[in-house]
Amino acid sequence: MARRVPDDVVVVNPNQFGMDAFDLDDALGEGKAHLCSKDLRAFIAENDLDLNQNGAFNPRDVFGSHTDMDHIYNTPRAWFMGRYLTPYSHRWEGENAEFTPESDNIPWSFIPDRKIAVEDVKYMLSGHYQGTEFDPYLGRDTGKRGRYRSIGINRTGVTSICQIRPGMPAAIRALEWICFGSTAFAAMLPVYPNVPKLPKYLSDVTLDVSTENYYWASRLIGTLADHDYPGCVQHIERYENAVMTQGRRIVREYDRRMTETGDFSLAAEANEKLCKMAREQTTGTLGKVLYESSVHMKNGYNRADN
Repeated sequence: MARRVPDDVVVVNPNQFGMDAFDLDDALGEGKAHLCSKDLRAFIAENDLDLNQNGAFNPRDVFGSHTDMDHIYNTPRAWFMGRYLTPYSHRWEGENAEFTPESDNIPWSFIPDRKIAVEDVKYMLSGHYQGTEFDPYLGRDTGKRGRYRSIGINRTGVTSICQIRPGMPAAIRALEWICFGSTAFAAMLPVYPNVPKLPKYLSDVTLDVSTENYYWASRLIGTLADHDYPGCVQHIERYENAVMTQGRRIVREYDRRMTETGDFSLAAEANEKLCKMAREQTTGTLGKVLYESSVHMKNGYNRADN
């Protein structure tokens, strides 16, 4: 099954089948906005799968799940993202909330209250329920701290945001924003993907831990900052903002140069410059979070000895 997503709509879909509306007549007819297997309607009927009421076809009810584990692992993530995307047009908290972290009817798609930038996508992918009582880094325990599976979790290896930019020449229309490790502590770096190879700082990664590449340096920052979140969070926020802001500045510079000259091979040079910037920011931030974490080691002592 597939459904066309309009240009002004965003889809929120954690690891759970979430499509909540589907036009079978269109899918089995002209296929303007819906596509599916030609025998889908017969398959549903033959296997007694139609659980919908009043003749409405909601594929989530037919093919989706709403288990206890979904209410801890999946729907809370949809709730967090929906809460961020539509803070004014829907009510997400309080006694009269339309949706809670365990609601089975959180919409599969939304028209966001404003247009969405890469920074917004990064924020959502870094989500750990910040601003709510479910945040695992909350200073006080309300009994709900850490209840739900965060979006930006510890075992994330790589996260990328693929951006297609209308109005740009085809050779440089795409950007890929990349970060490694837990997105809650990692910086998102833009690169031009249409190049023969990427800089060593991004691509030369082995199983040996090393600050010489973006992957391991990012993992080290995340691990250290996690253990002293209050002391390190300001460094992480400044780090993330610096890499994205300076990354945009370098991209704009090379967009202009390549558009004016037609020399799109400059994308490789741009990537090297982007990685040089990211390395400087990452190394500096690693030093700051290392210091903060070392100050709060359990074997510390207040006597001013040497």
